[in-house]
Formats: sequence, C-alpha cells, structure tokens
Amino acid sequence: MPITMKSDEVFQATGGVVQVRAADVAEVVRKGTTNARKRSRLCAHPGPDDTLHEMLICLDRATYIRPHRHGAKPESFHVVEGELDVVIFHDDGGVREVVRMGPYQSGTAFYYRVMEPCFHSVLIHTPFALFHETTTGPFNRADTEFAVWSPAEGDPGVPAFVERLRAAVAASRTA
Repeated sequence: MPITMKSDEVFQATGGVVQVRAADVAEVVRKGTTNARKRSRLCAHPGPDDTLHEMLICLDRATYIRPHRHGAKPESFHVVEGELDVVIFHDDGGVREVVRMGPYQSGTAFYYRVMEPCFHSVLIHTPFALFHETTTGPFNRADTEFAVWSPAEGDPGVPAFVERLRAAVAASRTA
C-alpha cells in the first residue's frame, strides 16, 4: 500500500486496503518531531471531501494546539503511544474537564470521544504522542472556530498561555 508525502506534515495512504506498518509510523513520528510545527499525520481516508476521516497523528511535546471547536462534528482519539491530556474548556476559557490519556496499558483513558461543540486542546506530556483520530468530513477550515481568548499559533504569547494551561490542568488534578 503506497504512502505518499503530501507536505512536511501530511502523509496520504492510497489504495482500497490501507495497511500501516511500524516503518510507516516511524516516519510519521520522525517528521512530527522534527518539522517546524512539531506535528504530522497519516491520512487513511482518500481526501478532504471524504465523509469519514481517519488519521494517525503525531504531536511533539512542543506542539501548540490552539483551543478550537468543530461545530456539530464528533471527534475521537485512540492513543497508540505517549501520554496527553485533552483539555475541554467552558466558553469563557476556564478548564471544564481534563481527559488524561495514554495507551491501553497505562491505566488512564486510552479512548475518548466528544460529540458536542466544545472548545478543546491537547497537551502532550511525553516527548511525543501518537494517536488515531476519527471525525466526519468533509474537511473545511471554515468549520473550525478558534477560541478568541487563546493566542493564535505563532503569537509571542503562546508559551505563557501554554504554561498557564499546564498549571491549570495540574491544579485541577489536586482539587
């Protein structure tokens, strides 16, 4: 099954039967931990207009995922490797819920699904995390609403925002 590189962050599987091997995953992880935005994905669906989107995603610990929501689209993660938090926010930016995740053997949640349009982000706790994400298509950038109370990617305020978010998540564990 051919896998082609579409960009520095995106790999595309092609063919009627998609199979992913360890060497494929190693390349996704290599790219996701070395490219400028510290992320990569292997798309198992044929293209952005497909009704079902399945991706293997690698996020480096340094990746910033701006809090966002997708309207009425469901989203699920199944962690393959690494540890992460899915942070779900109230509309005003307060932390509503934290889903601590890791692989099946970790004892934490290894699967999560959200079906409501809520702001969320991801914090990686290990050098990188690899997870399988499923959502509905077609993909349209305009369907993603970014939280106005969060800095845009590349904004100089991102490191301080992430530090405050990590502190809020840690505090929510002790509360």
